Amino acid sequence: MAVAEVIVDVPTMQTNRPFEYEIPDSLVEVVIPGVRVEVGFGKGKRKVQGFVMEVRDHSDFTGKLKPIERVIDVKPVLSQEMIKLSYWLADTTYAFQISCLQTMLPNVMRAKYKQFVVASEGFENDADVKKLLDNQLTLEITKDTEEQTLRKIAKLKRAHKIDIEYVVENQANSLTRQAITTDLNTDQLLEAKDKLRSNAKAQHNLVDFLLSHHDDLPIEVSNLENQFKITRATLKTAEKNNLLKFIEITKRRKPVGINPERTSNLELTEEQSTAVKDISDSIVDDKSDTFLIEGVTGSGKTEVYLQSIQKALEQGKTALMLVPEISLTPQMVNRVIGRFGDQVAVLHSGLSSGERYDEWSRIENGSVKVVVGARSAVFAPLDNIGLIIIDEEHEASYKQDDNPRYHARDVAKWRADYNNCPLVLGSATPSLESRARAQKGVYKLINMTKRINNHALPHVQIVDMRNAENSAVKGDFSPLLQDNLWRVLKRKEQAIVLLNRRGYSSFLMCRECGFVLKCPNCDVSLTYHKNLGKMKCHYCGHEENVPHICPNCKSKKIGFYGTGTENIEKQLNEIYPDARVLRMDVDTTRRKGSHAALIEKFSKHEADILLGTQMIAKGLDFPNVTLVGVINADTTLSISDYRASERTFQLLTQVSGRAGRAEKEGHVIIQTYNPDHYAIKDAAMQDYETFYKQEMYLRHQSGYTPYYFTTLISVSHQIESQALKQSFWLKKQLQTALSDKAILLGPSPTMIARKQNKYFYQIIVKYKHEPELHEKLMEILNDTQGEARRGFSIAIDNEPQHID
Repeated sequence: MAVAEVIVDVPTMQTNRPFEYEIPDSLVEVVIPGVRVEVGFGKGKRKVQGFVMEVRDHSDFTGKLKPIERVIDVKPVLSQEMIKLSYWLADTTYAFQISCLQTMLPNVMRAKYKQFVVASEGFENDADVKKLLDNQLTLEITKDTEEQTLRKIAKLKRAHKIDIEYVVENQANSLTRQAITTDLNTDQLLEAKDKLRSNAKAQHNLVDFLLSHHDDLPIEVSNLENQFKITRATLKTAEKNNLLKFIEITKRRKPVGINPERTSNLELTEEQSTAVKDISDSIVDDKSDTFLIEGVTGSGKTEVYLQSIQKALEQGKTALMLVPEISLTPQMVNRVIGRFGDQVAVLHSGLSSGERYDEWSRIENGSVKVVVGARSAVFAPLDNIGLIIIDEEHEASYKQDDNPRYHARDVAKWRADYNNCPLVLGSATPSLESRARAQKGVYKLINMTKRINNHALPHVQIVDMRNAENSAVKGDFSPLLQDNLWRVLKRKEQAIVLLNRRGYSSFLMCRECGFVLKCPNCDVSLTYHKNLGKMKCHYCGHEENVPHICPNCKSKKIGFYGTGTENIEKQLNEIYPDARVLRMDVDTTRRKGSHAALIEKFSKHEADILLGTQMIAKGLDFPNVTLVGVINADTTLSISDYRASERTFQLLTQVSGRAGRAEKEGHVIIQTYNPDHYAIKDAAMQDYETFYKQEMYLRHQSGYTPYYFTTLISVSHQIESQALKQSFWLKKQLQTALSDKAILLGPSPTMIARKQNKYFYQIIVKYKHEPELHEKLMEILNDTQGEARRGFSIAIDNEPQHID
C-alpha cells in the first residue's frame, strides 16, 4: 500500500507533524512530493488542503488510513530543495511548517485558480498531446477531471511534452486575448481558396496569409488588425465560410517599465578584478563560500555582481540576486536586464499577483537563468544555483515581520550550502553581525576602498542646529544648506534632500494645556497630512478631521509641530519657486509603477531636487547629483532600539554616497542637534571601521548581538491585564529551561504599548548557549496556538531586527 506523508492546513490546530494518508491505486502516478492534495481531516466530512512531503510503500500505522481525496496539482509546486528548506525554516523561525510552505509560493497559488494543460514548445503537433487536448489549445483541469486523464497528464508532463498553466479565476480576463486559428491544413486551404468568388479579394488575401503563416497560428486578432491590416469584418466572413475560428489564448504578463538598453562588461579596477576572481573561483569549484564585500559607495559593487553572474551562467548555472526593497528594484533590474536580457525574471511586491505568478512560472519551468527581487525572491524556484547575491545586506527589510519570521540572509546561506555555490553579501555599511563573522574568518572579507576612477568621496559638513544662527532661521533649512541648493540649481545640477519622516507635521498640540491629538487605537500622536487634509495614524491607518479648537480646553491656540516630507516640499517650493521638486515617500508611491516612474523622471533630469524618506538613501545612482542635504539627522537616533546608532550611521553613510558619483564633485550637508554623536561624526567621515569598533564595544558592554543570541517573545491582547498575566506565565515557562548564565528581561510594555486596540508586552532572552531553550520555545509555540481563540497573539522572533 502506497502512503503519503502530508502537512495539512488546519488554521485552528497547526502542527509540524505530517499525517499519513493512503494513496489510491488510481492516483499512485500523480501523488508525488511537492504536490498539493485534498484530504479528509478529523471526524465528519471536513476536507482540507495539504502538501505531500514524502511518499512511502508502507505504513507502521495499524489502523485504517484515510485515502487522499484528490490531487490539486498535476506537477509539483515545490521542489525537493524547497521541501527540505521548509523543515529547516520551521525549526529556526519557530513557525508552523504549513506557513513556511505557503510563503514559498506566489499568492496566486494560494487563491482560487484554474489549471490548464498546454503543449510544450515543439510538441504542439505531438500525437499524444493532440489527443489529450482534443485538438484544442488548452485543457482545463478541474476536480471532476477523470483519474485516467490525470494519469495521462502526469505521464506527458514527465516527458516534458506539456506544461501546466495557472490562471486566477478573478483575473482570467486580464490573461486572455482573442486570436484566430484554423482546423484546415494547407491542402484544404488551397481547395477552399479555389471555391471563393474571384472578386472576394479580401478573402483571397486572407487565405494567402493563413497559408504563409500556418506554422505561426494562433495569431492575436489585435496583431492582425494593427500589423497586417486585416479587418475584423474580413475575419468574421472567413469564420462564416469555415476558413478559421476565433479562440481565446493565454497571454503572459510582463512587469511594466522594464525596457533597458543592452550593456556590455565594463573595464574593472584592480579591486573589482580581485573580487570577481575570488567569487568566480568559488563558482567554478562548487564551494559554498560566503563573501562580504565591504565597498565604499560608488566603488562599483554592481559591476562585480554582474560579471560574477556572467561567470555562473557560463558554467551552465543560474543566479539569484536580492535587493532590500522595491525602491531599489527599478535601477538594479534595468542594469541586470540590460546585461542579460530575457534570461532575467523579476520578483517583488510591486508586481500584481498575475505578473508575480507569470514570473514565478518562467523561473519554475527553466525559461530564465537570473532572478532579481526583494526579500521573498529568496524562495525563487531556481534549479542548479551557481551564485546568490544580497545587495545592501545590512538592511532590516530583509527580515520578515510576520510568520515565518525569517531573515533572507539566513535562507540564502542555507540555499548556498544546498547548491554548493557562493553567497555574496555587499554593503558600504555591513551589519555588525556580518562584519564580526568576517573578522573571525567565517565570511571572506573583500575590501573595496576606492571609488571608480579614483573619484573622491563627497565632502561632508555637519551643521549644528543648536547654533544661534541656524536655530533663528524660519523653516528647516540652515543658511548653509539653502546657499548650496541655490548653487546647485544655478549650475543646472541635481540635489537629494532626505527627511526620514513622511507627512506634513509630526503632531498637533495645544499651547494652552499641552494636549496632543492621539490615535484612539494606538498610543501614538496623529500625523498631519496636508494633501489629505486629515490627521492620520501610521500604525493602524485611522484618519480624522483636523480640529480648529483644542478638544480638551477649547482654546484656539492649537497648532502643528515637527515636520515631515510634505512640509519640506512646501518649503522648497517657496524658497526655490523655479525648482522642480519630486517627493518620494510612502504617500507618493502607492500606485503601481510609481517608484520606477519617479526614479526615471529624476534620472532624465525632469526634476532638480529629489526629496524623500530613507527609500532614496541607498542603491540609487544619478550622475548629476552633486549635493545631498539631510534634514534632522537625529530622527533615527531617537528611536528606542539598541540598533539606533547603527541604523543612523548606515542611513547617513548611504545617502551621502548618492553625491558625486560621476565626474562632478559631491557635497553633503548633515543638519543635526547631536553633532558630537559618534554615529554622525563617523558617517560624515565615511569611516566604517572606527564606527564598527565603537559600536562593538558598546554592544559587548550591554550584552547584545553579535556577542549574544537574542530571542524576543511578544504577547498582545485587547485587555492589558490579560496581556501582562500571560506574559508572566510565559516568563515562568522560560525560566524552567534557562541556566543562570542567560539574561531574561521583562515582561515590559513595548515602546508603543497599544497598537490597533491591543496592548503589547515583550520578553527578551539573551544567551550564548542554552541547549534546552529551543525545545521549550517549540513547546510554547504548540501550547499557545489555542490562545488565539481567546484573543491572544503570541509571537516568537529569533534574532529580532527591532527591540522597542
